[in-house]
Amino acid sequence: MPTHQEQPFCISRRVMGVRTCESRCLFSGSKGEVCCIEPLHTKLELRDHPITQYSLLAMASLTKILVIGLKPSLKVWMTFPYGRMDPSSVPLLAWHFVAVQNSVNPMLAFCRGDVVHFLLVKRDDTGAIHVTKQRQLHLHYDLINFTWINSRTAVLLDSVEKLHVIDRQTQEELETIEIPEVQLVYNSSHFKSLATGGNVSEALALVGEKACYQSISSCGGQIFYLGTKSVHVMTLRSWRERVDHLLKQERLTDALALAWSFYEGKAKAVVGLSGDTSKRKAVIADRMVEILLHYADRTLKKCPDQGKIQVMEQHFQDVVPVIVDYCLLLQRTDLLFNQIYDKMSENSVAKGIFLECLEPYILSDKLMGITAQVMKDLLLHFQDKNRLENLEACIVHMDVTSLDIQQVVLLCWENHLYDAMIYVYNSGMNDFISPMEKLFKVIAPPLNAGKSLTDEQVIMGNKLLVYISCCLAGRAYPLGDIPEDLVPLVKNQVFEFLIRLHSTEGSADEEVYPYVRTLLHFDTREFLNVLALTFEDFKNDKQAVEYQQRIVDILLKVMVENSDFTPSQVGCLFTFLARQLAKPNNTLFVNRTLFDQVLEFLCSPDDDSRHSERQQVLLELLHAGGIVQFEESRLIQMAEKAEFYQICEFMYERELRYDKIIGCYLHDPVRKEEVFNYIHNILSMPGYSAEEKQSVWQKALEHIEELLLLSPCKAADLVAIHFSEQIESIITNLQDQFLLFQFLRSLLDPREGINQDLIHLPPGITEQFIELLCQYSPDQVLETLKVLEYCRLEETIQITQKHQLHEASSYLLEKKGDIHGAFLVMLERLQSKLLMLTQDDESSAELPLLENIEDTLVKTIALCQRNSHNLDQQQREALWFPLLEAMMSPQKLSGSSQCQYSESLKSLTMQVLNNMAAFIALPSILQRILQDPVYGKGKLGEIQGLVLGMLDTFNYEQTLLETTTNLLNHDLHWSLCNLRASVTRGLTPKQDYCCICLQQYKRRQETADEIIVFSCGHLYHSLCLLSKECGTVTKGLMRWMCYKCNSSNKGGKLSENFSELKKGSGASLAQASSESLLDPQQIQAFDQLCRLNRGTSRLALLTELSRGHSGEKHGLLSISHGDPATSSVFQNENFKLHLAPPPLAED
Repeated sequence: MPTHQEQPFCISRRVMGVRTCESRCLFSGSKGEVCCIEPLHTKLELRDHPITQYSLLAMASLTKILVIGLKPSLKVWMTFPYGRMDPSSVPLLAWHFVAVQNSVNPMLAFCRGDVVHFLLVKRDDTGAIHVTKQRQLHLHYDLINFTWINSRTAVLLDSVEKLHVIDRQTQEELETIEIPEVQLVYNSSHFKSLATGGNVSEALALVGEKACYQSISSCGGQIFYLGTKSVHVMTLRSWRERVDHLLKQERLTDALALAWSFYEGKAKAVVGLSGDTSKRKAVIADRMVEILLHYADRTLKKCPDQGKIQVMEQHFQDVVPVIVDYCLLLQRTDLLFNQIYDKMSENSVAKGIFLECLEPYILSDKLMGITAQVMKDLLLHFQDKNRLENLEACIVHMDVTSLDIQQVVLLCWENHLYDAMIYVYNSGMNDFISPMEKLFKVIAPPLNAGKSLTDEQVIMGNKLLVYISCCLAGRAYPLGDIPEDLVPLVKNQVFEFLIRLHSTEGSADEEVYPYVRTLLHFDTREFLNVLALTFEDFKNDKQAVEYQQRIVDILLKVMVENSDFTPSQVGCLFTFLARQLAKPNNTLFVNRTLFDQVLEFLCSPDDDSRHSERQQVLLELLHAGGIVQFEESRLIQMAEKAEFYQICEFMYERELRYDKIIGCYLHDPVRKEEVFNYIHNILSMPGYSAEEKQSVWQKALEHIEELLLLSPCKAADLVAIHFSEQIESIITNLQDQFLLFQFLRSLLDPREGINQDLIHLPPGITEQFIELLCQYSPDQVLETLKVLEYCRLEETIQITQKHQLHEASSYLLEKKGDIHGAFLVMLERLQSKLLMLTQDDESSAELPLLENIEDTLVKTIALCQRNSHNLDQQQREALWFPLLEAMMSPQKLSGSSQCQYSESLKSLTMQVLNNMAAFIALPSILQRILQDPVYGKGKLGEIQGLVLGMLDTFNYEQTLLETTTNLLNHDLHWSLCNLRASVTRGLTPKQDYCCICLQQYKRRQETADEIIVFSCGHLYHSLCLLSKECGTVTKGLMRWMCYKCNSSNKGGKLSENFSELKKGSGASLAQASSESLLDPQQIQAFDQLCRLNRGTSRLALLTELSRGHSGEKHGLLSISHGDPATSSVFQNENFKLHLAPPPLAED
């Protein structure tokens, strides 16, 4: 080991018998001594590897690593610097040959600290060596040793003597072991060179604290650890030992899981498995079979108390599924259904759990072949447990050829398992007709008798339809496909069965074609859909054409010649026929007179029943292509007579007579509302000629009154868009005044949603609308005037005054600018209501009248408040004093009825005083009251309550002001105290070395160097900070910035984290302050403290308080006096008092 003054040189050589030496310096010891040297050792089987001829050697110093080739000549193949890291961490190196990308090459693992780097070394065809970086391993602990145990597994030792077994490829930590009992020997004395007086660098001595290079060695998959009293050997267990270890702990489930991971090749750190994949799997499978048999025996032996069924069930549910799962994974059904099943059959509970475990594998088709005995037991078990749905689901997934077919069919029929019954017939006996016969026997009698089916019978009928559809499509029921060689035979058998003239056991009076008749009665539409799908699949051969024509003739004979079917059912048949006839390759023939008969039947005028159903059936028939079967003029005539307006629309649209369709919508009670969208679409959308649009426009204009009666709002929207130039003529022609009012309201009121930019009307129409509004809806006049955009004020005021709508008149006068006139209207209304109150002797009318007075008063006060800001003092008094006089005058009257409303009037009068105090000086209010003739003679009892109320208000506001001032003073005092404490607190560094040069600050001896400590805890030498340009001179003072904090704040604003300059030696870190002003660091602390108490500005509050105490006072309420336009911080609606306790200062 070289000292800090030594340097690594190349080896010596012999020339012509003379010992000579040539030296070459690899790197200087001043840049960091070599701590570790690791040659690449090669196993016997890899001695012919091309990389061995270079004799590679890896060296690690305190600053970098080197990969050197010693042969054929000395050459440095790679240099890799560490970068910044913990100076006390130990450099580590370790070689091993690993398989990467189908080739074996050496890999060098090196680390210093908590990151392991892997370097793959390869030799190319030219003889050059290439070193490529592989995936890094990031750890959360500091390493002191890295040892390969095999090509995939490494053992790491951290600084607290804890071993970590790591899989290299997945970087997964497989196991952790603490080894403090080893008492590992460290090489500290050698690294510190204590024997020679300690002549090593401080950096090497610091690394030596954790160095243990010579105490750990590996060989043959074993790792030797040298302790102070003994040597310890660590090795990986073989796969069999790992499994046996779990078995000894009776962790059988974990042992099986581990063995299966070996079987799949997903296990980590595998030792002891060799040979090809099939041999390894065979060995592991044999061991798993032994474990499974042992598991079954142990499960039965350790069964809990026999009397507790629930406990026994839970015990077997935890174990039996595991055994079944691994048997099926190993594909050992012979083991499962012989040895394992025989063992489980010894216990009835275990046997039941075993059979239930088979269900998910059967349903997922993972378990097809089951022995006859197990299948029989499975059926009996589900039947005993009454789990019939589960039983049916299992049957349709199993091979039933080994079962007693008749017994299973009887079981399914008795328990209504129709899917299973059909499956057994089809799969077990290739019989596709018997299931249909059994189902027809159940559903046919009630249908023929005209009775309604039960829910069970409906289910059977639906299954029958689906089954027939599957058979005709070549699919097996309920899943899978019919064998290809049976598909034609099955189709022919099913068709022949359906078109039988009579059933096998039919009575003498049975109607012909019973099966087709039954299916048509059950669900006509779905049965015809099944036939339509079948016709699609048929090939156009002679037999297919014959079948199609034959089934169509039977359908017509059954339905047309029989009156038992509804119009909807008959319509479904002819819709089906129309679709088949409309196909380009159609070969069917249907007599056209039949369609005429159907038309007569559906449009029968003497039968009003099922009108909408008949119309819908005929419409569907026309859409399906049946239009070619009818004469169009006769069809329109019959549809109009039957009032089939949708049929008429369909025909008119074919003839491009769009104007006639408007009448269809207006006469159809179901679709009247859709006429507006239809007219709008025709007039707006492209694709229609100008003549067509003009005819529709003219027809809509002719029916405009009907459209208004239908929906005034939608009609107005239509008029605004398409008939804006005809609005005046429409208004002139409308005779119904209420209908005209609805039309104008929808047209002119912006709240109705019509774009007013589309309408340009003379003012007279707007005034006509307001006139009608005053007649039919006077309560909405005021709100409508507020949103109405175009109206003449003078004419509108005359209209509202004519109808005595005082609030609307007041609003218009105020809008006009006549504030006094608006006020007089409201005042007159208020005085009239007060007069009614004083003259009304009935107490029953007092409460509604008082509420009406209060409402009028509130609106009058709001009028005064809105306009007082723009008036002078005299104009304000002209508003407020008459209002006050109006409220006080009823209280001056003496009478018996005074007690009924005196308290309410006093409350309302106090409300007026409180609101006018913000605009009228209080002395003026009191002076006006005292000058009153009534109160001027010394009778102040009537206003005593008013004066006392004002005094209470003053006392409340004065108390609130004093309390707020005290709180703000206390808050300011607390903030300043905490600010002073935070800026005078001592700073504690987080580490004892410089964050830039990583050297302890005590080691630097330069006299000009100073120690800088920041409030974030980072410590630097002043010269190091200057080298990083983290110091600036401002006004003759040096200001520093923390290098780490500023460099980590990338992309954002750099934080100017200024510090106090700590002068002196490393042993003394005294704080010095030369000025009393706040330096930038104190300003930063103050800003942070201000953010903790974010709210209304304290300066604004204090200014407001000082102005409140020093300003001129008028009367009692001096704060509210003055120009109300001047905003106060207390009058701001966002002003809030933060009365929560102050936040705690950080220590």
